[in-house]
Amino acid sequence: MTTYVALLRGVNVGKAKRVPMAEFKKLLAGLGHEDVVTLLNSGNAVFRSKSVAPARIASDIAGAISRKLTVEVPVIVKSAKEIAAIVADNPFEVDASDHSRFLVVFTQDSATLAELAAIPSLATPPERFAIGRHAAYLHCAEGILKSKAGEALLGRIGRRATTRNLATTLKLLALAGKTA
Repeated sequence: MTTYVALLRGVNVGKAKRVPMAEFKKLLAGLGHEDVVTLLNSGNAVFRSKSVAPARIASDIAGAISRKLTVEVPVIVKSAKEIAAIVADNPFEVDASDHSRFLVVFTQDSATLAELAAIPSLATPPERFAIGRHAAYLHCAEGILKSKAGEALLGRIGRRATTRNLATTLKLLALAGKTA
């Protein structure tokens, strides 16, 4: 069994795209995943499953959410090992007090990660943006709401990506370690 992390994009923000975490957890169990644990109310889950390509699991989850909850939502799935590599590959030193202003940008594959190439030009100092091997990283020193790069990630450029702040990413990694 492999431990995976599922990340839903843009759910439970405002009134659109509501995915209750209890139903999400039940849906994952119904797909045959085990030891399902959700984190926060923003579409994060850690679970164990047979070793399958994460992209296939993501597609299966998105299809089940569409059919059972009638919500169209992008889903990104990473193995616990991939999450650990993403955290380890962070090119920036981030003070613990800045974890909520530091975004990890998750994509399902490297081609989607490459679509973020326009964002570095939008990051203005003291912001920092980098595209790594498995994820991208954005430090919004003055806050996410003031960041043009952050705004782009929420718009068309980032439509096939999802972000989590570093605090949430570290919590997901810890949960994945407990589930493994």
